[in-house]
Amino acid sequence: MDLFDYMREQNQEKESPLASRMRPVTLDEVVGQRHIIGKDKLLYRAIQADKLSSVIFYGPPGTGKTTLARVIANTTSARFLQLNATSSGKKEMEEMISQAKNNYGMYGKKTILFIDEIHRFHKGQQDYLLPFVEDGTVILIGATTENPYFEVNGALLSRSVIFELHTLSKDDILILLHRAVSDTEKGLGSYRAALEEEAAQFLADAANGDARTALTAIELGVLTTERSADGWIHITLDVASECIQKRVIRYDKSGDNHYDTVSAFIKSMRGSDPDAAVYYLARMLYAGEDIRFIARRIMICAAEDVGNADPQALQVAVAASLAAERLGMPEAQIVLSQAVTYVAGAPKSNAACEAVFHAMEAVRTVKTPPVPAHLMDAHYKSSAKLGRGSGYKYAHAYPDHYAAQQYLPTGLEDMVFYHPTENGYEKQISAYLAQIREWKKDGLHD
Repeated sequence: MDLFDYMREQNQEKESPLASRMRPVTLDEVVGQRHIIGKDKLLYRAIQADKLSSVIFYGPPGTGKTTLARVIANTTSARFLQLNATSSGKKEMEEMISQAKNNYGMYGKKTILFIDEIHRFHKGQQDYLLPFVEDGTVILIGATTENPYFEVNGALLSRSVIFELHTLSKDDILILLHRAVSDTEKGLGSYRAALEEEAAQFLADAANGDARTALTAIELGVLTTERSADGWIHITLDVASECIQKRVIRYDKSGDNHYDTVSAFIKSMRGSDPDAAVYYLARMLYAGEDIRFIARRIMICAAEDVGNADPQALQVAVAASLAAERLGMPEAQIVLSQAVTYVAGAPKSNAACEAVFHAMEAVRTVKTPPVPAHLMDAHYKSSAKLGRGSGYKYAHAYPDHYAAQQYLPTGLEDMVFYHPTENGYEKQISAYLAQIREWKKDGLHD
């Protein structure tokens, strides 16, 4: 490296974006991903001991895949080479492999080859790497935002350990924001910027787990905001909103606004207004509400307010809950919208919900009589001697698959807990139960 290269590298480091300057250089500086780089975890121990084997880092943007690769570069005694699959071809790969061979042959040093966005390499390019990974010419570190089981050569996968990185938590993002504002060497500490807590909370929410998004926003805020009379740059909620180009919605997840919005959401579904329901869904999603929380509210409404008027509603709600959690945002909003509009547009009945409340009240207030003897379990020894199960009528052996017999305990025979409505499918249930009452009255199926 000559003087000009050195100066260019130094200037680039100073002028590079905040997200790049703030990259950790040691494992202890890394925020988040404790599930793979906690001090008792395999990856932490392997990096610290400089005994890393080929790995694939898989996760959403801004979760630290490149950061971990750079940390490895700073801690390993091996030579570290880097390629980006979007801009590199076979020629660049051949040059890297040649350097790795020379490095090992002449100096006995291994080479770590980091390939960012490895899923961009086609099958032929991935196949080219295989023998050099297999014989140890290079230790491969691949980074990908796509599922490696679909996008990476199976032979490469079998020779690598896959580590999945998760989106950073809100608390992780807050740590990074405050670190960036206070760090005088790599961060923005020399600017004398004050990040208000309300603004920090908003940025951490809006970043949606992406550290790069949060750091880019705070850098823009500090660099474009005029100093106040006290000589400080104040990053307020309004400044933060402009920097991340997201309108502020007053939505405190533990305050009244949160509960008011959720209440309106549920009541709109119950009130069969899909337009209002999907609007409140959008407000919650925009404000960063947990999709699992929303999905639970939809499932409850499907059972409590739709019930047997449309039994399919609960199936749709449960399926949406599973799909939303597996997909994550932004795709989850489509799934949740389908469930919300279905539940809101379904016929309504709370009869099934009321039935269990009435039954619970009876259990609580009425002396609990024994189960009728003919309904008791007849499978254990001596049950026949005790009359357990004796006289039970198997419903399927009778016409219409119904046998008239006592099911409720003695003393409660005439109690009715479930009163089906005439709405939706429950109308058919109501007609069937009315028919059974007629059979009982006429003494049929005895």
